[in-house]
Amino acid sequence: MKKWLMAAVGALAFFGTSVAAHAAEIVVYLNQATQSGVKEMAGAFEKATGHKVNVSFQGGPNLNQKINEGTTGDVTSLGLGQFDAFVKSGKVVNGSVVEYARVGNGVAVKAGAPKPDISTPEAFKQAMLNAKSIGHTNAGTGPFNTRLFQKLGIYDQIKSKITIIEGRLVAAAVAAGDIEIGIQQTNVIQPHPGSEYLGPLPAELMEYGQVGAGVLTASKQPEVAAAFIKFMADPANAALLRKAAMEPPAK
Repeated sequence: MKKWLMAAVGALAFFGTSVAAHAAEIVVYLNQATQSGVKEMAGAFEKATGHKVNVSFQGGPNLNQKINEGTTGDVTSLGLGQFDAFVKSGKVVNGSVVEYARVGNGVAVKAGAPKPDISTPEAFKQAMLNAKSIGHTNAGTGPFNTRLFQKLGIYDQIKSKITIIEGRLVAAAVAAGDIEIGIQQTNVIQPHPGSEYLGPLPAELMEYGQVGAGVLTASKQPEVAAAFIKFMADPANAALLRKAAMEPPAK
């Protein structure tokens, strides 16, 4: 663990006996890619500590804008690779970033539609070849799909029936009947009214995106913010991540 984070968490532990009397309130900025996991963790953290965690969803470019403008907040949760720029620009505290989860892609079809077998690499490949239309995003784990189709040797065969979904959830496009099969992060594609989740990609084909959290330099409660991040990364809380359709980091 980074020295800064250890010191911050240690300070919180020292004053833990009076936490109920000095309960703090923190704000976490995030997007849909990390929302499910943070919400699960926030509720459990509140019960364990008495602190209040306000989860603030920011769609599209709003999240980057909030961070870059130094809007008052305490934690942000992003794809791990996005933090370098924010640390360099002084918007996220250097040494505070911790990987707490990973997430891969899953598959959905319209509710009531035939459910193709995707349980093995060969079955998934055939499902893609048989589909009339396929949709995925180019955000988050979206780019994994092109590599996946190329790995399976079918990209040239199916690229004409691939739609890049923008401005809405892939599952929403599936539910509307705009695409037959949708692929998106497991914690984003399910659950969604009008669609049916088939499951994650076969393990042999799965590629994971790493998810992290860091303390914002604008934080008014950096010790509590650091404690919340430590709580999210604690292996003892892995069940909360799985409940949110995410996974703990690889060991």
